[in-house]
Amino acid sequence: MAAIHFTKDTFSQQVLNAKGTVLVDFWGTYCGPCQVQGPIIDELAEEMKDKDIVIGKVNVEEERGLALELRVMSIPTLIVFQDGKEIRRAVGLRSKEELLELLQ
Repeated sequence: MAAIHFTKDTFSQQVLNAKGTVLVDFWGTYCGPCQVQGPIIDELAEEMKDKDIVIGKVNVEEERGLALELRVMSIPTLIVFQDGKEIRRAVGLRSKEELLELLQ
């Protein structure tokens, strides 16, 4: 199962109003590190599908307003939300192990 693709229309319901943990990868097609990060995010989403963790992506080219609203200045940016509140943020390419640490 690949990561969910969040849009401005779904972000509030699926992230900000969600109970539990949500990891969001802000990425762009022109970004080399994002292209490396994408498969890692998808792999982690597959591994976490039976846990209470939602993993998704926001394409900043398509959702520029959402990226600006959340002050995403560089990509990839990974934000962890807990019960709709941002609790952690990491900028730059991260390994699967580093992503698992972010989620703890």
